[in-house]
Amino acid sequence: MRDPGTRSTSGPTRRSALTATAGITAALATGTTAHAASADTTLRALVARMTLAEKVGQLFVSRVFGHSATAPDPADIESNRRELGVSTAAELIERYHVGGVIYFTWAHNTRDPYRIAELSNGIQRASLARPRGLPVLISTDQEHGAVARIGRPATQLPGAMALGAGGSREDARTAARIAGAELRAMGIRQDYAPDADVNVNPANPVIGVRSFGADPEAVAGMVTAQVRGYQGAGVAATAKHFPGHGDTAVDSHYGFPVIEHTKPQWTELDAPPFRAAVRAGIDSVMTAHIMVPALDPSGDPATLSHPILTGVLRGELGYDGVVVTDSLAMEGVRTKYGDDRVAVLALKAGVDQLLNPPSIEVAWNAVLAAVRGGELAEERLDASVLRVLRLKRKLGLFGDPYASRGGVDRTVGTRAHLERAARIAERTTTLLVNERRLLPLSRRTHRDVLVVGADPASPSGTDGPPTAVLAGALTGLGFSATALSTGTAPAGETVDRAVAAAGGRDAVVVATYNVTAAGTQKTLVERLAATGVPVIAVAIRNPYDVAHLPGATACLAAYSWTDVELRAAARVIAGAAAPRGKLPVPVQRADDPARVLYPVGYGLTY
Repeated sequence: MRDPGTRSTSGPTRRSALTATAGITAALATGTTAHAASADTTLRALVARMTLAEKVGQLFVSRVFGHSATAPDPADIESNRRELGVSTAAELIERYHVGGVIYFTWAHNTRDPYRIAELSNGIQRASLARPRGLPVLISTDQEHGAVARIGRPATQLPGAMALGAGGSREDARTAARIAGAELRAMGIRQDYAPDADVNVNPANPVIGVRSFGADPEAVAGMVTAQVRGYQGAGVAATAKHFPGHGDTAVDSHYGFPVIEHTKPQWTELDAPPFRAAVRAGIDSVMTAHIMVPALDPSGDPATLSHPILTGVLRGELGYDGVVVTDSLAMEGVRTKYGDDRVAVLALKAGVDQLLNPPSIEVAWNAVLAAVRGGELAEERLDASVLRVLRLKRKLGLFGDPYASRGGVDRTVGTRAHLERAARIAERTTTLLVNERRLLPLSRRTHRDVLVVGADPASPSGTDGPPTAVLAGALTGLGFSATALSTGTAPAGETVDRAVAAAGGRDAVVVATYNVTAAGTQKTLVERLAATGVPVIAVAIRNPYDVAHLPGATACLAAYSWTDVELRAAARVIAGAAAPRGKLPVPVQRADDPARVLYPVGYGLTY
């Protein structure tokens, strides 16, 4: 089927055009355009020879189901047909000329490193086999900590707030370099990290531990370190979510947040990490589906705001790299306009990459029609295509887009990477309460330990739910530990069962997950403390839990429930490592949120 935007060339003219294009891409691949100015001229010539449909396609980054570009499982074929109108990634590329593909765990793209590399290679082969084939920019959300699409055997690293607690820019850079090297080995060249949001709102339901902390300058330093780590490993870093998602009480996946910061407040609180990212040469910036009236009073989300993206990001901050939307399937960008208008308005605002539209057919055809109808100038499209191609050239995709099994073996989940991740994690665990010097826990007096608490869904490739990982780690350190999952909202009978199980134990470890004043996790800790058995609370997500747990004898913040952070917490409990983390956010009193219980920089040690 002929593409709707294919120019009507035929015979020798068509063949000569394709031959010329092949020569251009060959020059990019072999590095004969060594100098930036010469390479840019070559890229502009490539853009000039592309059809309108090809240009439109280069701006889309789509999901696709399955672990194979040409032969996914039957269920994934059905999902592709239902959501994308095609059967495979190869068909997606053939029909829409997509310039990018994003991997998700739930789309079955990330089963194991070898299959990820094979999928990446299949996508590149499908695209490069086309008459005017271009490499695909493959991306994912591998922030680590609470957001990680790829689990073990890839190296799991501490997330942003844990690194903020560690306070070491060198550790942050090293973590990003390890993550970037492993992603590149699997054929993924763009990571939607680091998170540059400053988490100044403890009630933030979507950022929280994904942020490095509440201090803008400290966050800026961590963002700079991670940009250099990722991009030093040959992977495009992405600062998100511009202009700053740190002070919201609404999750933009499900609603439309409004940031009420004044322009001076934005300049002081939200802007510093993004300015730092731009200074560090960030390859891409992701937009936020939030309204910031002080920057644009129109009521449009930042993703669709020309004043914010072109005026502030490109103008005030001087950024000329790739701008990518957050997922266009999120509710925050769909509340005011239909899905067809969203894609067009994002490009008019200054976006270059349109990420994960709910219907690529609707969005792709809307952009095509907007250019043909004169609403979007083709020159505007060309500017974004050129930015995307520049990034692909910088990442080496024209010369070597493929992953290899040997590269996976040499890079992904190596012993050196795993050991470095474990040492970094140990430096992040934060001790907030230690009454009667309970910790480090003595194997002589507190050998028999019960581990209870929350077991949220864990990333793929873990050793099990958090309670089991903590119990296993403590057992490996010489304790006799058993696990009992009680969940994030334990019912009365579950609490009773945990209290009964605590009888006769030497200590109880409780994994807490976003405790609230009226929640039953608080009840669980209170009931366990009433037994007289020492209670050690480990906050496995937000450190704010400690404000609601006055009955605990000791409290630690682990900042996530991945194996590497849970094992680090266990080592701190057992005294195999000293607690070195310091709070990167303040913790307010539960009974008076206007007062600070523990300030930024607080943390005990022994």
